[in-house]
Amino acid sequence: MNANSFKPFIWLGVLILVVSMACSLFSGGTPEEDNGLQADSRAVSKLEDVRNAVIQIEAQGTFVNPDFTVSYNVVGTGSGFIIDPSGIAVTNNHVVTGAALLRVWVGGDRNQTYNARVLGVSECSDLAVIAIDGEDFAYLEWYGDPINVGLEVYAAGFPLGEPQFTLAKGIVSKERAGGETSWASVSHVIEHDATINPGNSGGPLVTASGKVVGVNYRGRETNQYYAIGRDIGSRVVEQLREGKDLDSFGVNGEAFAVEGFSGIWVYSVKSGSPADEAGIKGGDIITTLEDLVVGTDGSMVDYCDILRSHSSSDILNVEVIRYASGEILQGQINGRPLEAVFSFEQGLESEFAEEEEFYEYSGYVTVTDDYGAIQISIPIEWDQVDGSSWTDGVDVIGSAISASGDLDGFLYTWDESGVFFGASDELAKFGGFVQLLDITRDDFTSDCKLEGRYDYEDPAYRGKYDLYSNCGNQGTLFIVLTAVPIDDPQAYLILVEIQITKDADFEALEMILDTFVVVGTLP
Repeated sequence: MNANSFKPFIWLGVLILVVSMACSLFSGGTPEEDNGLQADSRAVSKLEDVRNAVIQIEAQGTFVNPDFTVSYNVVGTGSGFIIDPSGIAVTNNHVVTGAALLRVWVGGDRNQTYNARVLGVSECSDLAVIAIDGEDFAYLEWYGDPINVGLEVYAAGFPLGEPQFTLAKGIVSKERAGGETSWASVSHVIEHDATINPGNSGGPLVTASGKVVGVNYRGRETNQYYAIGRDIGSRVVEQLREGKDLDSFGVNGEAFAVEGFSGIWVYSVKSGSPADEAGIKGGDIITTLEDLVVGTDGSMVDYCDILRSHSSSDILNVEVIRYASGEILQGQINGRPLEAVFSFEQGLESEFAEEEEFYEYSGYVTVTDDYGAIQISIPIEWDQVDGSSWTDGVDVIGSAISASGDLDGFLYTWDESGVFFGASDELAKFGGFVQLLDITRDDFTSDCKLEGRYDYEDPAYRGKYDLYSNCGNQGTLFIVLTAVPIDDPQAYLILVEIQITKDADFEALEMILDTFVVVGTLP
């Protein structure tokens, strides 16, 4: 259609304008304003009307936590803002991905609840676009001018899950701050000092005229806060609102790195996503993607760089550790589903099986330390026993038993089977069993491969243990267990270290775990 095609409509437009002005004279209003909204749209133009387009989101679902507990039907809340009168809204990926259902309230009005559905998400940009059931909503527009240091801004949203709408005033303190976090990877973000709290996630950072500068997604204790800026946010949002996921295969996850071990912890998975079809579940740890180790610096940067280097339909190799079943699984995104390639339970039993020769211990004997405070049953063949006190190099910190057929070989090489069992009430004053287990890692990760950490519980004790493999490049397994008594967790800490070099040691392992016990007063 050429420009001249519009000319017959000019006089009609003039007539409508005249009628509109005449009506306004009798109504007492003006055609330019209607409670802060432009007469020909629902776009917000005043700061006091921003609340009309800001939403509170309640996401309900099931999530697996890093402490291996499962939160069923848990309710989380976040903020967001409407960008189209049809109900298209923006929030954070971590607010909505993996949720079974979404409920939305607009402007703090709790009298009307809306349902919503996810249109598209970006794991790496931590952005999501949702569609709210309804129409004729007030909406926010992106800020059009340069975003400079000193620009007055306001953080809008519903912090701490409260239903009351809040505005917090501040200024832009840095135009380009680093955007790498444990749950997102953004090249740069806006740093500001308008206070945000949990629950503000996904809410808008606006100007005094109600225009959107960025999407709030992160805060920290130094009173500096961060928003995904308009330049990145608007570009990503335009793709997501078309129903396309960007830099994502359906995971709500977080990177972590501890000594010798890293990955992406999966809280939940979007149903029907490539991750779901590959067989990834909440509670899995993604350790490698396209054969590269991810999360090594505790951020999502490596993981997201891989996603950004491929299209959404590319086949990517993936490896996960599934603690629930004690398995390592390998498969592909957009390709071969995950399959178990190693089971810790079965692998431990078969690691040292010898077809031509099978060795068994002749029996077991119970030994105690020099103080008569602790006892344990060990193979008769482990006839070198040291029951002297447990020291930190200078001071006595508890009771200990070390036992092996060759004690020096057990203590100083990876060649000999053996056990160390210690109990200390002194160590219990300074931390719990997790802290003690973390401290021991530095001693073994240089010589061994850390396979994972697992829960431990028996009738008397509960704790965790780390499993190491191929110690000293000799195939030796090493288990470090820390625990506390169930009836009095503050009383003392237990440390058990077991070195496994042959098949018969698995029977010894079971005997040790069944019999270690504190029976007297610790020194």
